[in-house]
Amino acid sequence: MNNNRIKHSISVSRKMVEIARSKHLSIDEINNCFLIGYVHDIGYEFTDGTNHNIIGGEILKNSGFKFWQEVYYHGEANPSYTSLYLDILNQADMQIDKDGNDVGYDGRLKDIEERYGKDSTVYKNCQKLINKLKDSMNI
Repeated sequence: MNNNRIKHSISVSRKMVEIARSKHLSIDEINNCFLIGYVHDIGYEFTDGTNHNIIGGEILKNSGFKFWQEVYYHGEANPSYTSLYLDILNQADMQIDKDGNDVGYDGRLKDIEERYGKDSTVYKNCQKLINKLKDSMNI
């Protein structure tokens, strides 16, 4: 992965820990959040970004990683799988820009718009996910 993707992943890990602590999760759950955030974009190493979540999830599944489904389904607005960890991952990922900066939901959407365009599937999917996250948190 390139240096920016690594910065993004580390920042997502740290944001997941912040969210997990605010939810008063156990130390084991907090540690799991850090690990999930750290590997959530591993699929970028093997693709141009298209389906990076699925590719990364499959790699982790084949390696026996317990939380492969969180990686596989992250970034989807209406996944067929849900978990507390997936919710936390999406909250964190949708607030950290490509350079690892915590920019909030609106800043992240602007980051995605600048890279992919407002008419792209990536942008539209992220917009749906961010709207869903905001609705669930009454933002």
